Amino acid sequence: MVGRKGQLEQEVKTLGARVIYSPVPLRHRITFLRALRSELRRGRYDVMHCHHDLLSAVYLLASLGLPIRKRVVHVHNADEGVPTPGRLKAWLSRPLLRGLCLVMADCVVGISNHTLDTFLAGYKRRPGRDVVHYYGVEAVPFQVADMNRSAFCSALGLANDCRILLYAGRIVPEKNPLFVLDVFAELRRLDPTVAVVFVGSGSLDDAIRQRASELKLETTFRHLGWRNDIAAIMSTCDWFILPRPDRPMEGFGLAVVEAQLAGLRLLLSEGIANDPLLPTACYRRLPLAVGAKAWAAAAIELIDEKCPSRADAMAALAASPMDMDRAFHRLIALYE
Repeated sequence: MVGRKGQLEQEVKTLGARVIYSPVPLRHRITFLRALRSELRRGRYDVMHCHHDLLSAVYLLASLGLPIRKRVVHVHNADEGVPTPGRLKAWLSRPLLRGLCLVMADCVVGISNHTLDTFLAGYKRRPGRDVVHYYGVEAVPFQVADMNRSAFCSALGLANDCRILLYAGRIVPEKNPLFVLDVFAELRRLDPTVAVVFVGSGSLDDAIRQRASELKLETTFRHLGWRNDIAAIMSTCDWFILPRPDRPMEGFGLAVVEAQLAGLRLLLSEGIANDPLLPTACYRRLPLAVGAKAWAAAAIELIDEKCPSRADAMAALAASPMDMDRAFHRLIALYE
């Protein structure tokens, strides 16, 4: 929505930033371009950092000929979505938008190797121009997470001794949350004490509730919506599951990193790349085609394995490109 405040706007302003609303939505392309170009001229900016994947080309066009020192295109997923209802139009638009980004950007940044290579679409990486920059992950919430497991289960009306399968993320088709319930139903046959907790929200909220009812899982299914205490919730669970479809692959599974810091065992599809896995990860990666029974069996196998300590996971994060300080300094270096 044009002019609608973002969730972090006040925090951003407190840190000294200025938020400027576009007077028109992006779909009004010509008017949007003129308005953005006018602001770029007025502000005399040194760096233009575009975060809209293929659509970053629109912002680059608005900056054409202006004395901006560096233009960065930051690619956050491999979905390559183009907001048009026509498939043919989207198909024709992608190479044009991609070409503009590759020609006009001084630097193309992907959040993972897969994301960057997908965006380049066969073009070789240009040294110093096409780079991977991983998200910085804040470890402190997982170091101090102290939610009492018994209290958490009691608050949800679950047995204190239950094992918990956790799904955390958007409840949308590209994350495949309905498959989680199929896995959970099979897991219940192997271990009747298991419960499942969904944290997040999205277009499939009603669908997962209906599916849970159809499978008669209501007594051990909990949908919590969006929560700000995900580190504490993760610390009370046993498994984290993310069964994303194999194509397109996940850009970068931030929740996968967080789950490792919380000491969870991971059930992942082949749609999750290796990038977010730390050397200490305890996980199984399975094709969706093997079915929910195989996924449930893998969950039981994981429970019998010793999971690495949180301290080991924290140390692995500190040595990785996802360490917050390291990621911050590399981000600043992009502007130099």
